[in-house]
Amino acid sequence: MKKGLLILVIGFLFISCKKEASTSDATTATTEISTVPTDQDIVDAYTYLYGRYLVIQQENHDINVEKVGYNKIKYNPLGTAQFVNPNLDVAYLEAWLAVDADHAVILNVPKIEGRYYTAELLNGWGEVIVNINNRNYPKTPYGKFALVLKGTNPTIPADAVKIELPSEKTKMLARVELKGTPDIAQKLQRQFTLTVPEGIKITPPVTIPDFTPKAPIGGEIFDKVEEVIASYPDVMPKAKEYQDKAISIEQYRKTDDKAKARVDEIIKTKAIPGFLEGAKGFGTQKGGWSVSYVAGNFGNDILARDIINYGGLWANRKEEAVYFIGLIDSKGQPLTGDKVYEIRFPKDALPETAVDGFWSTTVYSVPDYRVVDNKLKRYNLNNVSGLKKNPDGSLSIWLASSLPKGAIESNWLPTPAGKGFSLNFRTYVPKKSVQEGKWFPAPIEQIK
Repeated sequence: MKKGLLILVIGFLFISCKKEASTSDATTATTEISTVPTDQDIVDAYTYLYGRYLVIQQENHDINVEKVGYNKIKYNPLGTAQFVNPNLDVAYLEAWLAVDADHAVILNVPKIEGRYYTAELLNGWGEVIVNINNRNYPKTPYGKFALVLKGTNPTIPADAVKIELPSEKTKMLARVELKGTPDIAQKLQRQFTLTVPEGIKITPPVTIPDFTPKAPIGGEIFDKVEEVIASYPDVMPKAKEYQDKAISIEQYRKTDDKAKARVDEIIKTKAIPGFLEGAKGFGTQKGGWSVSYVAGNFGNDILARDIINYGGLWANRKEEAVYFIGLIDSKGQPLTGDKVYEIRFPKDALPETAVDGFWSTTVYSVPDYRVVDNKLKRYNLNNVSGLKKNPDGSLSIWLASSLPKGAIESNWLPTPAGKGFSLNFRTYVPKKSVQEGKWFPAPIEQIK
């Protein structure tokens, strides 16, 4: 090839390559522009991840602060629990259980008759895996239950009931009803035990920033999205869609300071306020009460999962329990210890008619959802509290910081003077009318 022609060919190739590069750059730029998330994308991805972060936070507290360890049962003293919205009508025992492909853990459940009990197993997103009790296992309500990683086949006792777990870890929260005889309940509590083989490989909890109910985690929730997602499989049907969105926002947030500032600002001004507002009144609302019938198995309801994990972590399925949360009175005003309230159940709709197990109502502080201390050391009222009925057969529960005039002392539940509070009305083994939304607690009426 002649020298002049060679130069011409090289020049043509250079121009062609430059054009191709320009086209490629333009395509890349267009792709980058198209992946800029909307404000709603950011809110949705934050809401999706927050539910998992609340569980990781509790795991870190249990393992790294309380040092309870894995595969060790913590028998909570009666009337105490180091998680939000505890139920004081039961003896609690809890554990973080860990298995691997080669090892199963055996949960030994005692024989319990004549009182409510369940050993609830939950996954890393706060969803219920199974409840071990006499309703779900009528032929084997007690004995050995072998917890096995799904898809593996470790050696287990021949007389053990096999339960497959979706991942290497599960949270167990077991409850034994006190039923007026707490000493017996406590003995039964202690008879739940574990048989743990040596050599189980356990991954420590994901390290995350500190945050509180008053100050939820901010933009740093997108700092390690893929690690958080990989730490536990999610059964939510739309999990992959939300996960892809969260990953793309993590990538976008890392592009430059402007993108980071935008994501953080949207979380601060839209995602967090929207969540906190949603927590004030969620699901079905009536008479000051809010209830979600998806607790324990949330479907695609990312906000409900957040709210439950935030204010009632380890909530059970509606077949086991339905929780009615009260943050406002029947006229929509926030509950406060400065007011007096009455919850008056008509004689034909008393709480005991709604359950096959038991019922109770408890006062909690807000926004941390811990029991409110008082001189009587009375934190809840329930079906064995010895409540007295009104002359017409109705039943009143009084809420006030001091005994209201004309109220029955045994039916008074103290509230914090000068502070807001929350109520949780629990129905255990609720009847179909409760599960189907046909029964609600009586309205929370402000008297003065």
